[in-house]
Amino acid sequence: MEFSVKSGNPEKQRSACVVVGVFDRRKLSSAARVLDKASGGALSTILRRGDMDGEKGQTLWLYNLPNTLCERVLLVGCGKERDFDEPAFRSVIATVAQTVNKSGAVEAVNYLTDLPVKGRDTLWKISQAVTITQDSLYSFQQLKSKKEDTQRPLKRIILSVPSRSDLLPGEEAVRVATAISVGTKLTRDLANLPGNICNPTYLAEQALQLKKTYKGLKVEVLEEADMEKLGMGALLSVSRGSEQPAKLITLEYRGGKKDAKPVVLVGKGITFDTGGISLKPGAEMDEMKFDMCGAASVLGVMKAVAEMMLPINLVGVVAAAENMPDGKATRPGDVVTSMSGQTIEILNTDAEGRLVLCDALSYVERFDPDVVIDIATLTGACIIALGHQATGLLSNHSPLANDLLGAGKQSYDRAWELPLWDEYQEQLKSNFADMANIGGRPAGTITAACFLSRFTKKYKWAHLDIAGVAWKSGKEKGATGRPVPLLMQYLLNKAA
Repeated sequence: MEFSVKSGNPEKQRSACVVVGVFDRRKLSSAARVLDKASGGALSTILRRGDMDGEKGQTLWLYNLPNTLCERVLLVGCGKERDFDEPAFRSVIATVAQTVNKSGAVEAVNYLTDLPVKGRDTLWKISQAVTITQDSLYSFQQLKSKKEDTQRPLKRIILSVPSRSDLLPGEEAVRVATAISVGTKLTRDLANLPGNICNPTYLAEQALQLKKTYKGLKVEVLEEADMEKLGMGALLSVSRGSEQPAKLITLEYRGGKKDAKPVVLVGKGITFDTGGISLKPGAEMDEMKFDMCGAASVLGVMKAVAEMMLPINLVGVVAAAENMPDGKATRPGDVVTSMSGQTIEILNTDAEGRLVLCDALSYVERFDPDVVIDIATLTGACIIALGHQATGLLSNHSPLANDLLGAGKQSYDRAWELPLWDEYQEQLKSNFADMANIGGRPAGTITAACFLSRFTKKYKWAHLDIAGVAWKSGKEKGATGRPVPLLMQYLLNKAA
């Protein structure tokens, strides 16, 4: 999909399609009023007949509109003007993408970026229009023998800007948003693959493929023997029951100053999670292929950053393993020694994500990080607490937490902070080791983060629990690509 920006009146656009908005009670947007005037009141006449009243999500095609150069006009209902906010804007952009894509028009000039959204400027609207369009038209058909392709798919979208002075910043917004979309697509593609294809070795191969594509990337893959030498007993306890060997994958991107400390991202990469000996229920276990969405988001961010050549130093670490029940698998009650030297009593082998992460979090000390952010589909408790709207955020450094919360609001990939109080650490006490790997049912998301916090005392750290947002179930089953937009906005802000 190609995106560009343009300044000009809608009636003068020689295009397959021009898109304008109509608010509730048949109120024309500014671009629609210009079209109405040029066409001698054609739009007003049509609306007075009752063909459309402007409810959010309504669409109406108009052909051969007098005194216009376009082949057709798409009217899009935007709801009540006073209620037209970020979710409404995102919703109508998605409606446009899907409607035009099915129409046979290969190009569209979209004037919805002219609509006023409280607290948001034109560049935000352009960025959102690019990412939402790409998101709406995403389709995963790699494994289907017969592809369900659109006959004449939408290929080009031109986004309106108010004046010629907005063209250069608008083009930059398109460039950045396109790179974010490329990274998000990689994240979704990897996460949607089944566990018999996307295993730890496959993730390592994808990292090496990124290295071939982007010459600025360095990639290192540690094998189980390497991890054994480093004393990563926690991570290796997870892969013990699987025939698939664990991998620790490191990607380095150096786009900033040589002496600038890097941002480090650590992704949980459980490519399939049966729960191990603490076996999960069978219902919806297929969705445990999504337990590597944290790893997929790290690879997606690395791709997006390399694509836009962001001036920042960034390290991505993926702790990849498969959690399976087997004669060699870790048992509940086993005690393992982590890379940090701290011992862990494993009371539940289905709380395995924190075991691979804790060794990865110790490993990243060698990069002398500015900050470390881990991303993990870590706890079902996060879904109970926050549903499927917000990423759970916990941190040992308030400014970092605030930066991430702000980036989430900017990108509309929102997070919500939970407390990381010392009192919760009490729930991790063990009679037989330095700590247990679970803290019981109360505050499950918080005690999981408390566990990880014991391995992050030497740097500023934040934990993103994406269990509720990384994928959708039911009819729309599939990966969402979150929190790539949040992380990219955070990195863009930091680079700026």
